[in-house]
Amino acid sequence: MPMKVMTFVPKKDGSCRLVVDYCCLNNWTKKNMYPLPRPNDLMVQLCGAKVFTKLDLQWGYNNVWVKEGDKWKTAFHTKYSLYKSLVMTFGLTNAPAAFQHFMNKLLKDLLDVCVIIYLDDILIYSKDDVTHTQHIHKVLQQLMENQLFCKASKCMFHVTSVEYLGIIVLDKGFSLDKLKIQAVQEWPTPTKVKEVQLFLGFANFLHWFVANFSHMARLLHNLVKKDTQWKWDTKEQEAFQGLKDAITNAPVLCHANPAKPYFLETDASSAALGSILSQQQEDGHLHPLGFLSESFKGAKQNYDTHNQELLAIIRSFEYWRIFLEGTEHPITVFTDHCNLEYWKESCTFNCCHARWHLLLASYNFQIVYCPGKQSSKPDALSCRSNHANIPPANQTMLPDPIFANVAVITPEKELQRQIEAALDQDKSLEEILQFLQNESKAPPSIRQAFKDYKMEAGLLFYQGKIVVPDVGALQMDLLRIFHNSPLASHLGRQRTLELVSQSYYWPGIRADTYWHMDSCETCQRIRKPKYTSIPPQPLELPTQPWQHVSYDMIVDLPKDRINNSILVIIDSFTKYGIFVKCSKKLKAPKLVDLFLEHVWKRHGMPEKTISNRGQVFNNKFLQALYKRLGIDPHFSLAYHPQSDGQTEQVNPSIEHFLRAYSGVNQRDWTKWLPMAEFAYNNAVHSSTGKTPFKALYGWEPTLTPSNVPTNVPEADNLAQTMEAQWKEVESALQLSKQQMVAGSEGNPTEFEVGEEVWLDAKNIKLKTLSPKLTEQHLGLFKVTEKISDWAYCLELPPTMRVHNVFYVGLLSKVKQDNNWAFKNCPPPVTVDGEEEYKVKGITDTVEQNSEWFFRVRWKGYRSEENMWEPWENLKNAGKILKKYKEEMKKKALGAAKALRGGAVL
Repeated sequence: MPMKVMTFVPKKDGSCRLVVDYCCLNNWTKKNMYPLPRPNDLMVQLCGAKVFTKLDLQWGYNNVWVKEGDKWKTAFHTKYSLYKSLVMTFGLTNAPAAFQHFMNKLLKDLLDVCVIIYLDDILIYSKDDVTHTQHIHKVLQQLMENQLFCKASKCMFHVTSVEYLGIIVLDKGFSLDKLKIQAVQEWPTPTKVKEVQLFLGFANFLHWFVANFSHMARLLHNLVKKDTQWKWDTKEQEAFQGLKDAITNAPVLCHANPAKPYFLETDASSAALGSILSQQQEDGHLHPLGFLSESFKGAKQNYDTHNQELLAIIRSFEYWRIFLEGTEHPITVFTDHCNLEYWKESCTFNCCHARWHLLLASYNFQIVYCPGKQSSKPDALSCRSNHANIPPANQTMLPDPIFANVAVITPEKELQRQIEAALDQDKSLEEILQFLQNESKAPPSIRQAFKDYKMEAGLLFYQGKIVVPDVGALQMDLLRIFHNSPLASHLGRQRTLELVSQSYYWPGIRADTYWHMDSCETCQRIRKPKYTSIPPQPLELPTQPWQHVSYDMIVDLPKDRINNSILVIIDSFTKYGIFVKCSKKLKAPKLVDLFLEHVWKRHGMPEKTISNRGQVFNNKFLQALYKRLGIDPHFSLAYHPQSDGQTEQVNPSIEHFLRAYSGVNQRDWTKWLPMAEFAYNNAVHSSTGKTPFKALYGWEPTLTPSNVPTNVPEADNLAQTMEAQWKEVESALQLSKQQMVAGSEGNPTEFEVGEEVWLDAKNIKLKTLSPKLTEQHLGLFKVTEKISDWAYCLELPPTMRVHNVFYVGLLSKVKQDNNWAFKNCPPPVTVDGEEEYKVKGITDTVEQNSEWFFRVRWKGYRSEENMWEPWENLKNAGKILKKYKEEMKKKALGAAKALRGGAVL
């Protein structure tokens, strides 16, 4: 056997450790399979611990003697002589397993009771100081009896925070060691494969603190694959920096408490799965215990959505088995795939599902459907494009960021369950329910009175609509679904009433709906003031869908990539709308492409097109194209856009929707645009009396998952149904054309001193990217003095440097439902005796006297409260500042590229 070579490696304290290369000996050694504990399993034992003591054995492996007769095997040579080791040394393949076995056997009575051990690192944990002293005494007694000693410089006694196995252990959870975070922050950019491997090896140790770790590291892992050519480009640099930032900002993971219920949030995309294990803490919120993120490989990439979502649950239970097996409380599994809610009740399985069913049989859990908008975290772990090596296939999905500004709303299906359970609690329905239970015995007069009521699937129906009992907040919750959600888009009184009345009924539904609309805070803020205007001039009426098409553009929106405008296309017959994101600098060929893609390929050639006389629409190329295709271009009169009434009336609706849901910087409007199109087409149009969707297709789309049966015409009578509906639409359009009238003015509104009012924002300069997506009313502001019937003095915040006397036409009444109070501004957090407010976003920046100032939008406050703050006041908002700087950098690069003639539209 070849002789072993020795060397010395430095320790942290500056001394040297003797290390021998035992590779040849290790190859011939029969392996000791005694398991080393997983760090995750050790940390589980620390739940409830408040006090810690860490001990480090002196001489480590050298405390174990080498068996007599085997010492010659450890021989190594130096330039002075040949030596053999009498004790176990570093480098022997079985040294870790043998030493772990030795330590576990030594402290077996205290193991996992008050002690956890990883090789020579001993951690004693207790719930209070008294018992902790007793535990320390027992451990030291055992060590002393076996002549084992600790290194005082590495020991820590009676502390509430301690570094163990590279992790900071706290009484409330775990966090990363600051030295490791600093090492990651200072890690230089790799220049070769070996350096990437070193970084990934170090970062992988910290992966359970980082959500989305496997996704972020995917590009770097691709670099170290065999036969891969070295290429460090912008994407690799972004992945490297993103991984460093994620480790730097890693959250504190809480201790798992077996006495509390677990909550598991899972999600899957076409390329990966993600999940988060959480528990409710003292503050009443769910806090993470850990993150899981894995890419699909092999056959799993070809699974359908149902199986991939189910696999996310399976892998989560396998990964966190130590927590989830044998729990006292049922584990709540949240999924955004509604079909999985009933998977446990299924009786028919294929072979794969049968295996999964057996695997999950040992767990106590329930699957709860939770729409994607309520579970954005696991979605973010799975829905990343860099999971796949090829571009992902097109899918129909609702991206999570679009739900950022929407309060959590109870799903309609869950409300229907609550409605069913509450029927017996509404006394006004007692007589009806008794009649339906004994219908055969009821007298004819009662049968006639209640003939429109029926019971079906546990729900009470009136004329085919679900009756909502007057119990709790059921009726208001339904109005929130059909008005406040993005699928409803804060429609007006009549449209919301018609939307909710399609499926539901209760006495007074009209009054409740109108009051809910009038008292909606969001609507009052974003609704444009009504001014007198020239009435629209009605055009020639079409007789069938897509015979006449109107189109217009909404321009000067915040730029998202190349998109800063919306092309609005309206079918003049059904009023069906198509909203397409585009550039303001839209060239004629691109406009033709958009029409071919969104109109002509689906609906054929229109006989007439109607548009404003803008430079884009009046382009000579379009006129020539229309002439060649036989289309008669019919342009609106100059300076009178109301003649193109179709799109000019739709444009404010789109802007209204985007104002309600777009974020602070307003650049996310493109993500909301599909929702705006759906909401518009699903609302009853005043001209036709039908939704554009039904007028075009003959049936209504489903707003949310529901138990209400849908009435979709069968193929046999679809043609007859559509023909009848189109005749109704044509008649309604004729009537609407006759009723076009101008508005009128009234007497000025009166306000009392002390009353709160809305202020029209049209004359207030708010620093936002687009005034079209900015709130149209500011407030609430208190009236302090009545100057005259036409002027009032308001109490304004110090950030609004304008005169506080306003014309009455700029003020409007506040309507508020006492059951749904407006949100008050959150109280500031006091830090070191000073008030600190949370930053929601940055809207503008300016340099004054070599110092940078940022215009800050505060979390929980409206735009009129925005303030200029110097950089040093925003040190706790590093992420938001970094994001804003990146956006400004992209904007500057885009402008520079445009100046060089490199912009691509």
